[in-house]
Amino acid sequence: MDTLHEKFSRLDRPEILQYIFHPRKDYSDHAPEGIIEHFIPMDAGVQIGTRIHLTAPDAPHILFFHGNGEIASEYDDIGPIYNRCGFSFIAVDFRGYGKSTGEPTASSMLHDAHAVYADIKGFLKESNRTGPLVLMGRSLGSVSAIELAASYNDEIAALILDSAFASTVALLEHIGVPGSDLGISEEDGLINVKNIAKVTKPTLIIHGQRDALIPLTDIEVLMSYAGAKKRQLIVVPGADHNDIITRCGEAYFQTIQNFVIGRKRTYFRDLKKI
Repeated sequence: MDTLHEKFSRLDRPEILQYIFHPRKDYSDHAPEGIIEHFIPMDAGVQIGTRIHLTAPDAPHILFFHGNGEIASEYDDIGPIYNRCGFSFIAVDFRGYGKSTGEPTASSMLHDAHAVYADIKGFLKESNRTGPLVLMGRSLGSVSAIELAASYNDEIAALILDSAFASTVALLEHIGVPGSDLGISEEDGLINVKNIAKVTKPTLIIHGQRDALIPLTDIEVLMSYAGAKKRQLIVVPGADHNDIITRCGEAYFQTIQNFVIGRKRTYFRDLKKI
């Protein structure tokens, strides 16, 4: 019987991958002052680029996987905000994105996530950084984040998802891939649903009320299958798929701070908590 990974790897066909990934390169010479560019070697000479924004060694570290049209350097202004909220922030590029080399595929996305996790754990240990690790994924990056949370549940502090999805098949059909061309069934495409059921650490899901790409019904499915006793869904009024931070402003980061660090403040007056 094929494993969940093997079923997901059936998407590794050019006619499908062109819909999943939209890689862009980062041609800048170096990162701004205060940001560490850290490269992780993969197979066949491929390297994955990350951008690391550090604060206190005992602060929580957010390992972040972005969406399919983004690159890590676009979060250069976001990292310092996380720092001010008491987090170190590590943004990861997929293959072919930013300063990462290689070509992105569905299977390499899962494979690379594990290699990145192991490398970053080693980096933090060697740097005497004792703060807990929080996994976070936005949109497509939710696959990597949930995959790691399911695999290393006992090692992490929390899971945060922004604009995540439940059904791979429904999402791909929505963006134009005929379901008959996918090569996987609806059941096989529920990688996020099956993985999130294994995650028992606190789970925060943030989603736009008017997300035209991933409907709220998808998030309700994720919430219903989430294995965490402490789980929370924040629906951002009026927000679409790509403007949650713009609409929330500082409240976005303070909500994450409140959830992970547990500071008792009222950051939900502009958000809808379910």
